[in-house]
Amino acid sequence: MIATIVNTAAVVAGGLIGLLAKKGLPERISKGIMAAIGLMLICSGVKGYFDGQSSIIAVLSLALGTGLGELLRLEERLNHLGERIGARVSRSGGSRIGEGLVTATLLFCVGAMAVLGSLQSGLAGDHTTLYTKSLMDFISAILLASTYGIGVVLSAIGVLLYQGAITLLSGLLAPVMTEAAIAELSAVGSIVLVGLGLNLTGVAKLRVMNMVPSIFIAIVLAQIMH
Repeated sequence: MIATIVNTAAVVAGGLIGLLAKKGLPERISKGIMAAIGLMLICSGVKGYFDGQSSIIAVLSLALGTGLGELLRLEERLNHLGERIGARVSRSGGSRIGEGLVTATLLFCVGAMAVLGSLQSGLAGDHTTLYTKSLMDFISAILLASTYGIGVVLSAIGVLLYQGAITLLSGLLAPVMTEAAIAELSAVGSIVLVGLGLNLTGVAKLRVMNMVPSIFIAIVLAQIMH
């Protein structure tokens, strides 16, 4: 769990630095930073999609997963949670805090590095991937928090629970997380990141959190179809 704790601490530290920077950061600059991060995610997502081995799995996973996410209203619920917390800690900007919580949680938890790194940490005691991810998340948290505020800091809870659970259950998950399953997870997760990137650039307003179940469905379909 040490690597996950370091990753969580990196998100908190980066978020707090971003909160301090936010006070002197003009809105024009913060919007430009978000657009730049969005473009980076789109490029990374397009590249990562080709790690997958089956476009059929990607389509089925996204269709089934997004349908499930819409049914469960995942984005609405997480946004609402952020808004409630925001109302307690701030007299204004509650919706912005909710948006930050959703955006940061997606950025830090969606993708192969979170899953692979947690498995490596739990199974082999190899923390290299999560330490690398921690540095990336630290920088991203500074930039995100400078725009979205404390919601980015709160996303550290999701990092701790998600990566911690994978690390602790790595022995049980290892047989399921085959090379094919990780490839399909990476491909579908990359598509989700493209959606997040489009949101950050302002090109679209997609309910990306509702697509997250697609990642786990991709793992199941990989077991069936490979």
